Amino acid sequence: MTWEVLSMIGTVAFAVSGAIVAMEEEYDILGVYILGIVTAFGGGAIRNLLIGVPVSALWEQGLFFQIALLSMTAVFLFPNNLLRHWQRWGNLFDAIGLSAFAIQGALYASKMGHPLSAVIVASVLTGIGGGIIRDLLAGRKPMVLKSEIYAVWSIITGAAIGLKLTTTPIELYSLFAIITILRVLSYTFDWKLPIRRLRAN
Repeated sequence: MTWEVLSMIGTVAFAVSGAIVAMEEEYDILGVYILGIVTAFGGGAIRNLLIGVPVSALWEQGLFFQIALLSMTAVFLFPNNLLRHWQRWGNLFDAIGLSAFAIQGALYASKMGHPLSAVIVASVLTGIGGGIIRDLLAGRKPMVLKSEIYAVWSIITGAAIGLKLTTTPIELYSLFAIITILRVLSYTFDWKLPIRRLRAN
């Protein structure tokens, strides 16, 4: 598999995730498409702005936009009984997308010669940025900052690439597999970061 295929899987997963959230909030079909596109491409757009990649680079991903639109259309037309299985398979695709996009973002920043901090930020924004924008537009608390461990895996990915711990293709694919597995374990066993509550229950 190539990074393009992995990114394609991530694009589909995030686009469908945005579309399903829009349908849960009872948005119309335009809202479904907008939320799906924002989820799939929002993180990459913010990353590009911060690390100096022209925003116009997004429009060169014509194939990815077409795949995202087809995925959202299919989900919009799916019967409700089929969508019930999304939570099970959607999390797996989301884990794959998170890993692929986090690595992609870190490599972008690293190849441009940015410092470690910028590589980590690029990794995090690419991996979770779209999900944060999706939840904010849907009027929800960002899931990636509240539920199972999520953003931490992007930070680890960025650190591994920024510190040159993974440079060869085999090492990058190994990192991809490790981050994907960690993400799956985190939602399977409900791993969470410490929470301090200031309000009495």
